[in-house]
Amino acid sequence: MAVTSTMLELGTRAPDFDLPTVTGGRVRLADFAGAPALLVVFLSNHCPYVRHIEKGLAEVARDYQPRGVAVVGIASNDVEAYPEDAPEQLAAQAERAGFEFPYAYDESQEVARAYRAACTPDFYVFDREQRLVYRGRMDEARPSTDAPVTGRDLRAALDATLEGRPVDSEQLPSMGCSIKWKPGNEPDYMG
Repeated sequence: MAVTSTMLELGTRAPDFDLPTVTGGRVRLADFAGAPALLVVFLSNHCPYVRHIEKGLAEVARDYQPRGVAVVGIASNDVEAYPEDAPEQLAAQAERAGFEFPYAYDESQEVARAYRAACTPDFYVFDREQRLVYRGRMDEARPSTDAPVTGRDLRAALDATLEGRPVDSEQLPSMGCSIKWKPGNEPDYMG
């Protein structure tokens, strides 16, 4: 069942995280201190919405990382119920899609809860002070439409952030597969 983003309140400070990456090592919010923009994306391997945009996301990251944008992917799904979202499968996804950014696994699901993440993909852009300036969709592309994967909405938010301009307040929620919460772990905001 497709769900949409919770649209976390703009201005929210980026919730902290310290997570293992799917290729070894760790990634922390503090690693991105001083970046002019930070893109946090909640992803999964099995979701058709993510599969539809993953190469486009890799392209957006490749275009913006040289401009100083920090990018991190986070997967929070219950791997007992969805083994295709286990870290070794996520590493294969990163290779297949061409992700050149850290891809972390949030086994406890605490980071997803802190960000009020609801779906995969779910996009968050933070400014230099790590305050939320954009949350919403990458673009209008969906697996069931002919709309091309362009990253238009996400690119506009990143451009505005890098240029020191306000991000357009008209922000449309992302849509995708619900985060697969462990039994009894579903947050109240998903009610």
